Amino acid sequence: MSIRKEIEDLRQKIEHHNRLYYLQAKPEISDREFDRLMKRLEQLETDHPEYDAPDSPTKKVGGAPIEGFQTVAHRLPMLSIDNIFEEEGLREFETRICKLLGEEQVELTAEYKIDGVAVSLIYEHGQLVQGVTRGDGQQGDDITHNARTVGGVPLRLQTNDPPELLEIRGEAFISNSDFQILNVEMQRQGKEPFANPRNTTAGGLKLLDPKLCATRKIRFFAHGIGAVAGVDYQTHLNYLAAIQEMGIPATPNVEAFPNLESTLQHVQSMMDDLHTLDFEVDGIVLKVNRFDQRELLGNTSKSPRWVVAYKWERYEAVTRVDSIDFQVGKTGTVTPVANLEPVQIAGTSVARASLHNRDEMERLGIQIGDWVVVEKAGKIIPHVIRVEEHLRDGTQQELEFPNHCPECNAELVRDEGGVYIRCPNPDCPASVRETLRFYASRQAMDIEGMGIKMIEQLLDQGFIKGLADIYRLHEHYGQLVTLERQGEKSIENLLEGIERSKQQPVWRLLTGLNIRHVGTSNARILEKQFGTIQEIAQQSVEDLAAVDEIGPVIAESVHTFFHSDFGIKLIQELQSLGLNMGSPVEKTEQTPGILDGKTLVVTGTLPSLTRDEAKELIQKHGGKAAGSVSAKTDYLLAGEKAGSKLTKAEELNVPVLSESEFLEMLNETV
Repeated sequence: MSIRKEIEDLRQKIEHHNRLYYLQAKPEISDREFDRLMKRLEQLETDHPEYDAPDSPTKKVGGAPIEGFQTVAHRLPMLSIDNIFEEEGLREFETRICKLLGEEQVELTAEYKIDGVAVSLIYEHGQLVQGVTRGDGQQGDDITHNARTVGGVPLRLQTNDPPELLEIRGEAFISNSDFQILNVEMQRQGKEPFANPRNTTAGGLKLLDPKLCATRKIRFFAHGIGAVAGVDYQTHLNYLAAIQEMGIPATPNVEAFPNLESTLQHVQSMMDDLHTLDFEVDGIVLKVNRFDQRELLGNTSKSPRWVVAYKWERYEAVTRVDSIDFQVGKTGTVTPVANLEPVQIAGTSVARASLHNRDEMERLGIQIGDWVVVEKAGKIIPHVIRVEEHLRDGTQQELEFPNHCPECNAELVRDEGGVYIRCPNPDCPASVRETLRFYASRQAMDIEGMGIKMIEQLLDQGFIKGLADIYRLHEHYGQLVTLERQGEKSIENLLEGIERSKQQPVWRLLTGLNIRHVGTSNARILEKQFGTIQEIAQQSVEDLAAVDEIGPVIAESVHTFFHSDFGIKLIQELQSLGLNMGSPVEKTEQTPGILDGKTLVVTGTLPSLTRDEAKELIQKHGGKAAGSVSAKTDYLLAGEKAGSKLTKAEELNVPVLSESEFLEMLNETV
């Protein structure tokens, strides 16, 4: 092979592996093997300068230091984004843009707001010609020498037909895992560790020597567009897909939704998944997807009208991991939980943090005795962001995820294609305990007096071993009254609550049976469609999946439960013990409910009803119980201390009902 051909092949291989690493997060080779390829290319280019190229991957390790930074004007201003901290503000944002556009609803995108440094990358005819910081929005510092070293940023766009001009805007950041490595290296050199990833990124981009910047392992995610020529994108999603094809990493997991309501549902799942991210996030950005609508909406003096950041206050603290427990949940899921030295975060004492699953434990590399950064973002439960590996002193202890259940010693199994590891034993003491607790809770069978302390006593004394045993407790009355802190009155109340639960509707029983993926809303749908437990049990997977909002995953789970030996035996027992198994669905056309097609929101403290009871009545009469007020809300059911929802309803002229007016409308009494 000729020298020139080997150089070209090496460049292609390195770009291929860069793409896999930064865009797809699916590396094919080790870091050591990648470094070997890069060193070979560097050597060949040094020995044969006639084959040098300005866009060679070797140019990303940094050139000569510069004397200082030049200030340059942005081709288009890099405006700031309005911040919103409450859901009501998001609804006002939707109302405003819909009114300005003359539309009933507007398609929105949701994406993570990465806590990094805003940077603009400018490509001319596919070549990276300039990198600029945001600065004051009108002008910023030219950091081209450092931008060339940023991981994942190609020096030339990977396309045969590059635009004449393409300004890509995004966030420079350091991943939490790379930040750990940096601080370990700082400690090895006897230097002060870096404070946090964001400040380290900002400092790295302002270094005069690009070789030093390259050691910071800074990365880039694109999230916006600036000046362009020779190209026309229709939507934000089209744009992100196009630049990824050209080799630019885009903010991950960006999706579009037809309106704010569906966007907010996804936002909640994004917040639930924060612990899976290897970069720091301080909010979620909502944008109008269509570029033509953005143009119509325009900008205020400081912010675009088509975008907002849904932010939360972030609070962090550093504390030590005392131990790690493995808890077994009601569906057998084994969850690692870190027991921490108590630390104050946002006014509360935090002593425990879920590590979620084995993959998360391994990603963090957490050990007993480690110092960790714990974050509490808004109302989100505390989670461990990263391990401060540079603070290790040799006393730490590694802990592997168990292969057997910590409660019953059954061999654990991993969900096919998933991240969760479960105990498959339906009789596992921990799973039974959590199943009993959930079954008796208000979400399910609502058995008064059967809290976790009572359940633990009943299990310890051998009075119950499973759900069906709850309905045999009356046989042990004489022994029950001798339980610790129990008397005749409390036991009588418990037994009365158990007896009443036999008449609970089918959806409550379905919820309490602890079938994976089946919550209260899905249980209601199944009861409405099929009427009885027996009818549900007789359905095929295909028939269940055909029900609106059920789908194949839930259908498979329901079918598996009702056809398992455990499920068949349990249903037979519960039926023989007198539980309500439902009523056949009337085949004739049903009379529409009073609230059919109506959306109601419940707020404040009602005189007689709890919020859950009010929502049950709404659904019973055919209505939809929503969580927030919008222009599509038909009624607001308001009690004392109604707050912002009442204000919003009055602004939108949404009719407001008192509890008595609501009950009179439904012809119900309490």
